[in-house]
Amino acid sequence: MQPVGEPGASALSAVGLCKRFGERVAFEDVTFEVGRGEVFGFLGPNGAGKTTTVRTLATLIKPSAGSATVAGLPLRAENEVEIRRRIAVMPESPGLYLRLSVEENLTCFAHLYELPKPKPRIEAALQAVRLLERRADPCGSLSKGLRQRVCLARALLSDPEILFLDEPTSGLDPVAARDVHELIDGLRRQGVTIFLTTHRLDEAERLCDRVAILNTTLRSIGRPDELRDQLFARTLTVHTLAPLPEPGRVFEGLACVESWRAEDSTSYVLGVSDVTVAAPAAVRALVAAGADVLSVGESRHSLQDVYLELVDEDVEGRRR
Repeated sequence: MQPVGEPGASALSAVGLCKRFGERVAFEDVTFEVGRGEVFGFLGPNGAGKTTTVRTLATLIKPSAGSATVAGLPLRAENEVEIRRRIAVMPESPGLYLRLSVEENLTCFAHLYELPKPKPRIEAALQAVRLLERRADPCGSLSKGLRQRVCLARALLSDPEILFLDEPTSGLDPVAARDVHELIDGLRRQGVTIFLTTHRLDEAERLCDRVAILNTTLRSIGRPDELRDQLFARTLTVHTLAPLPEPGRVFEGLACVESWRAEDSTSYVLGVSDVTVAAPAAVRALVAAGADVLSVGESRHSLQDVYLELVDEDVEGRRR
């Protein structure tokens, strides 16, 4: 795959992007940049504007305001055809012809895309999603997980520089979802830029280099660990075999320990400025106090904690 634009240029960017439908705002003032080869997560509640953003960037609908660059090209009417050649979109619903076989579906779409030499492209796409042995099966006979793989193979036919995945594991069981995750990891290794919308926060935390949290407007953007550090103080959780008679005498004044509180009779949470200094100091103090230490570890907030902190509004309900 040949890079587009200047070396190191972003694969995708938006500045003040906005889409309105009459008086209703789907999303507004959206600004971000996605690097080449990055898996970029786009998170938000139902009705937050995620799918509308994807449809706008994919040239399916026109923005109301703002600007964007997609695969090295400005998002303008005269560039729409060329942008579509450089990207692919995998929607939440597979949209396959169920009476046709896997290979017949891909052949049909390859002709619709006017792809040169479709046979080797279909072969490569089936190989990528591990469906070569099911190529003759009617799509209607496949499980939802396998249909999602066929849909991903369809998106790969054009060898896209940017792949938009809209809820690719929606409704899949854990095994099928894991298969899709492995496919996304493989595409990352090949240098494909992936724009992933998902409701599965564990999925975003596992797959994404950075995430953006949208609730009509962007609430935050960054690596999951950066967002955790921005929103939550760093803490250590200490577990002892028996209650400490005077925990204040143990924890107060320790290096890099800023606060402490008892979680229960044998668990203590320490607010710290530097875990690497505070943890050894706490262990030494506990041993000196004669405590039997079961564990000392950094408390880790999940991406779900970040999400819930930033998104606390039912957007769909507000619009009813």
